[in-house]
Amino acid sequence: MTLVGKSTKTLSVLAASVILLGSLSACDDGKKGAESIAQQLAGGLSGLNVASLRFDGVDGAEADKRLKAIVKGLPGSKPAVKVDSVTVNGEKGTAKLSFDWTLSGAHWSYSTDADLKKSNGEWAAQWSPGLIAPDLKDGEVLETSGQAAPRADILGAGGKVLVTNRPVVNLGVDKSRLNGKDAGAAAEQVARLADVDPGVFAAQVKAAGPQGFVTAITLRADSPEAKALTPEKLAQIPGARTVPGTLPLAPTRGFARAVLGTVGEATAEQVEKSKGRLKAGDVTGLGGLQARYDAQLRGQEGVVVRAQPVAAPEGATPSDPSQEQGRVLFQVEAKAGTPLKTTLDPRLQTLAEDTLKDIAPASAIVALRPSDGAVLAAASGPGSNGYNTAMIGQYAPGSTFKIVDSLAMIRNGMTPDSTVSCTATASVDGRTFKNAPLYPASEVGTIPLREAFAHSCNTAFINARDKVSQAQVSAAAQSLGVGVSSDALNFDGYLGSVPSSAEGTEHAASMIGQGKVLLSPLAAAVMAGSVGKGAPVTPRLVLTSPGAAATPGATASSSPSALATAAPIQNPVTPAESVKLKDLMRAVVTSGHAGFLADVPGAPVGAKTGTAEFGADNPPKTHAWIVATHGDLAVAVFVEDGGLGADTSGPLLKKFLVGAAG
Repeated sequence: MTLVGKSTKTLSVLAASVILLGSLSACDDGKKGAESIAQQLAGGLSGLNVASLRFDGVDGAEADKRLKAIVKGLPGSKPAVKVDSVTVNGEKGTAKLSFDWTLSGAHWSYSTDADLKKSNGEWAAQWSPGLIAPDLKDGEVLETSGQAAPRADILGAGGKVLVTNRPVVNLGVDKSRLNGKDAGAAAEQVARLADVDPGVFAAQVKAAGPQGFVTAITLRADSPEAKALTPEKLAQIPGARTVPGTLPLAPTRGFARAVLGTVGEATAEQVEKSKGRLKAGDVTGLGGLQARYDAQLRGQEGVVVRAQPVAAPEGATPSDPSQEQGRVLFQVEAKAGTPLKTTLDPRLQTLAEDTLKDIAPASAIVALRPSDGAVLAAASGPGSNGYNTAMIGQYAPGSTFKIVDSLAMIRNGMTPDSTVSCTATASVDGRTFKNAPLYPASEVGTIPLREAFAHSCNTAFINARDKVSQAQVSAAAQSLGVGVSSDALNFDGYLGSVPSSAEGTEHAASMIGQGKVLLSPLAAAVMAGSVGKGAPVTPRLVLTSPGAAATPGATASSSPSALATAAPIQNPVTPAESVKLKDLMRAVVTSGHAGFLADVPGAPVGAKTGTAEFGADNPPKTHAWIVATHGDLAVAVFVEDGGLGADTSGPLLKKFLVGAAG
């Protein structure tokens, strides 16, 4: 009886539980199941893959096939889809979905309603094109077309245009004009005419469609090469033709090329790194300022999204933006780029490049205005092969660095009239240092610092090493704007490196601008300019607009801003110190080996030559340097394998200064 009693009690409890569960089930409106299928649907749409989802009336594979057909015209983009809300009424429900597409940098955002249905205890979404875009109907697909924004100009000093759209001609093969002739043979002939790889170009022509035009080379319309492409010459090659166009170009092919960069089709690497900002075929900056400020210069591409009928009219394609039968669902007008302002002076830049045009080794001329730091010319010669020698080259400065040594010596109490010991040789830890060949014997002995500087006595500065520590040399360099940040350029620049500690031969080498001391031509011009100004020069190249920013992913030393400034320099060179340094630099012209600069018209020229050994050859090769100040102008001239600074770089400097004065 006890067992029966307990069993009866248990059954009563179970019955109560069933009643309670039934009551709870009656209160459950099924919303959790509807919400679950809505979240699955949003996830599938975000990945553009709904093959694994449940749909009412169509299986997942078929729904996925329809989805992919609808969005095929939106290549390279997937939407971010979220569930905003779910409402349930019995066995039916509605999920409100929010979509956000990124198309050519523009955001297309909207909401759609997804109908849900419960059948046999399971919720499923009901397939409809309206799931994908508002009011999309059966038989319609989404198509996008872009409108390139006008690329902005790059401006120089005084707002003068440096880079703007200029006429070009595109030489290539038009496959629609082959008239049955062999495309490969035609491609090889055009490739030889364009001086490009025949195999590569032939493969490109082969891969193009039957109506395609494939460009082999783009030439300036006014170039001799373009003018040589006469109709008679092109008629000899099946399918060969030229197509006119425009491209952002500088005044000449070589004008400030290493600084400005170029413009062309985005490389595969650029497309990959852009995270959707660029796509294949887009025109973008390739190097230099064009790449660094591409986002500012290229503006915002226009984009149109249409709901297009699947069947396009004869002779047209669904993606043809000229078709009017498609309904416009989204449109953003193209927004032109913003011009980039620089400090480059087109006359001085051209003069610098013309001065270097016949120099075979890597070379550079940098000219800046000390009063405000404006970089007026930054020319890298033809021997630099496209490298920005002028602004980022790193080279031993040789005796031009004696400007820094002299400041350190002045701070230790010396004046231009103080005497130093200029010996024939100087021995440091077993290493023998000598003066340059042809150093005047009359200037050996105890001589004024002024004469040691003017004739560039190496041993005099090496012999002073015990009175000038490496830390003092490094501090003096920074006082002249060397070895500090180049942020205010708003572009890549190297302002030198001077070790703060060194002993023995390394310290001795530093005293004559060798060892681990490195400068760029830009840094050398800053050093000279700081003497001329009587305060550290902060070089500037790009004058950005408020809120402007470098292109994402581009190399940058800092985020640019309007008239950016570098960090303050501790213990900057003073006007009083500058007077003494000017005395020394002027002596190089009046009594030293830069007397050829004495007749440069205008303000008196102050200068310092430099010759720095490099490499393992015997005798070693040498860098040829010279820096100068001329009124409110500071210039550095560099030739990588140039012999003596006075002999090689000196005449180049004089040509530039005379031209600049004119």
